[in-house]
Amino acid sequence: MAGKKKNQNAKYAVIGLIVALVACISTGLIGFANLLGSIGMFPLPENIQEGVNLALQISIGLLVISLAVSAILNPDAVRRFLTGRQARYGSNSLILTLAFVGILIALNYIVFKNTDLLGSPYDLTEDKSNTLSKETLQILAELKDPVKATAFYSTNSNISGAEELLNKFKNNSDGKFTYSFINPDLDPVAARLAGVTGDGKILLEMGETKEIANFSTETEIARALLRLISPGARAVYFLQGHGEISFESGEITYGIVKSTLEAKNYTVNTLNLLTTRKIPEDALSIIIAGPQKPVSEDEVELLKEFVDNGGSLIVLEDPIFFTEFGDAPDPLADYLAEDWGIILNKDVIIDGSNPDNPYAAVSLRYNDHPITRGLSENLIVIMPQARSLTISGEKENVSQTGLISTAENSWARPNENVNDNPNFNSETDTPGPLYMAVAGENSATTGRVVVVGNSLFAIDGNFDVYGNGNFFVNSVDWAAEQEDLLNLSTRPSTARVFTPPTETWRFLLLVLVMVIVIPGMVVFFGISTWLSRRRRG
Repeated sequence: MAGKKKNQNAKYAVIGLIVALVACISTGLIGFANLLGSIGMFPLPENIQEGVNLALQISIGLLVISLAVSAILNPDAVRRFLTGRQARYGSNSLILTLAFVGILIALNYIVFKNTDLLGSPYDLTEDKSNTLSKETLQILAELKDPVKATAFYSTNSNISGAEELLNKFKNNSDGKFTYSFINPDLDPVAARLAGVTGDGKILLEMGETKEIANFSTETEIARALLRLISPGARAVYFLQGHGEISFESGEITYGIVKSTLEAKNYTVNTLNLLTTRKIPEDALSIIIAGPQKPVSEDEVELLKEFVDNGGSLIVLEDPIFFTEFGDAPDPLADYLAEDWGIILNKDVIIDGSNPDNPYAAVSLRYNDHPITRGLSENLIVIMPQARSLTISGEKENVSQTGLISTAENSWARPNENVNDNPNFNSETDTPGPLYMAVAGENSATTGRVVVVGNSLFAIDGNFDVYGNGNFFVNSVDWAAEQEDLLNLSTRPSTARVFTPPTETWRFLLLVLVMVIVIPGMVVFFGISTWLSRRRRG
């Protein structure tokens, strides 16, 4: 009796299986590389990432096509595989594996969607990073009216951390704290109406009262909530009478400054000490923005008394060359130098890193300070026509911090040489980096000062440029706010970061073991087991 006709194409089906195996390994390796890039361990440049994505698609396509071709060439083998004993054993293993993976996915989904389950006593993290502090929980318990939080995050910002934090506030508020996100790139009008400048800020609203948290940390939001619950009079005064920048409409005005501060519940007023001879009792800070003529000695005495009694002063003085000071003495600058060790130099900053406009000084770095803590290195501050500042030395009970520095490729030119060629002159110019702003605090009197060698950076046309508005508002916040309203300490988080080895051979060994050896062993033992069972029938 003639035997069953042998399938001549079966030998070619093996080639399809080999190609499928190679494609499977390739898909796994490329997928693993994509995973490392997505979690930020080994990020790839955009052009290379596009090539990796294309290679992954090709590998997956080749895997599917190879398996399909192999099945077409040898359908009997596929039928035996699907109906034989190995298939039964394999299907049982597959069902158990899928069930296990499904349970893991379901548990993770439930926990992710119900983060309140992670609160105490279920928070198993070492540093209790998933639990709000007892001070924050107490504030949330004291909420009498609903609070609505609106987080302003642009297209390129990652909202996951802020969303997780706001969700903790919501879950612990007994329904009185809600939140939403607005993209200021898509809805700039909403950001402007809210008085929000910059990215990553959170507007808190309770009825008609509003507060703004400058960044998404538990401490910052808790402090904003406390100010919301107990709103106090927060008045700042802009000195007038010396040609300072006004709030009226025009080319050089502080209209946006005024509206932004008022959106943060500041009462913004003007003050003319030449006529009143008295600083109002509710004043938290006096702001002197761009005087064209010197502040008188009598006024400086009043300002000194105010600061010595715990007040604060924000001085924005432009280079003398661009004012009407001339050779007249500057009692305000003398006071800052004598009492605070902060010197307003008689020069103009020329920034070689900004060849298109060398007289616009660009920030290079920020020193650590509450004013600059919400600013990042890629959120620069630009000050057109700025003068440099110097810290002269130690003063009793006074701490000084240089807030903003220019690049090394910058220099300060004396006023009398401003009209010379802007290129660096080693005989007359002072090389950078140079301070553009300095803050001082007196531990004995609790008085504070912020001194900036420029006022134009905050005018209406420049306020929204990069970090200009953020820096100005942060300066007012630090100078005028009472930081002892809430004794919340930021809990240090336990760093859990995988640091790849710096030595090349260690890195290659790690990649070899993780990407090739371990997956290869799994594939090898799987094939060996399959062949062994096949031989036994």
